[in-house]
Amino acid sequence: MTTRDLIALGVSFVYAFGLLIFAEIVRRWRGYPQDFTRKIVHVGAGMWVFGVLGLFENWYIGVIPFASFIVLNYIFFRYKIFSAMDADDSSPGTVYFSLSITLLFLAFWRTNSPTDLGYIAAAGTMAMTWGDSLASIIGRCWGRRKYTIAGSTRSYEGSAVMFLASFTAMFLTILLVPGSALGPLSDPVGAGTALLAAGIAALLATIAEAVSPSGTDNLSVPLLAGGVVFVIVTLVG
Repeated sequence: MTTRDLIALGVSFVYAFGLLIFAEIVRRWRGYPQDFTRKIVHVGAGMWVFGVLGLFENWYIGVIPFASFIVLNYIFFRYKIFSAMDADDSSPGTVYFSLSITLLFLAFWRTNSPTDLGYIAAAGTMAMTWGDSLASIIGRCWGRRKYTIAGSTRSYEGSAVMFLASFTAMFLTILLVPGSALGPLSDPVGAGTALLAAGIAALLATIAEAVSPSGTDNLSVPLLAGGVVFVIVTLVG
């Protein structure tokens, strides 16, 4: 572990707890419902994957914040420590989200290595970060046309937003991160391959979000999206 890794760990935990406190303050100050402030945490936590890619020197240290929040989020969920994140009827979705991010980065992220595919882990995370968050907000506020699959009820409006947001966030990640300061040793991905990978991954992620029981989409969507991107980028090149 280097000094840079230690600083990155400190920054990551300060950011994470600061995000939770900020969401709690916003909930109490503005009176926003829990499902809205939960999405603030959701987006803020998901976007931090880019901070992790840029700050850490060693990948096996960089996964520590993700892994530690599997346990911490369970504690928060079990004892309802942060009302902005967990209500009495909340699912352990935040636990699943931390688990899925941890698995993605363990599988694909390799700092200082030509085999680094950290951008794939980030792309899979984006499907949940932006796709699910915006789908939930739009679906709750403007979703009028409902459908039910395997006991899960969604709206067509929310699913459309899920696809568009997931596609956009994944496409930009796949196109811009490889070869940049966040993934200097990753081979750049062409726009055509990025479009294809993001399009198929977004479609399958949207289907997974529609059929997954409450909370489990935080596990199924990122892992499926990341896996699809990996397969397509590997096959197409």
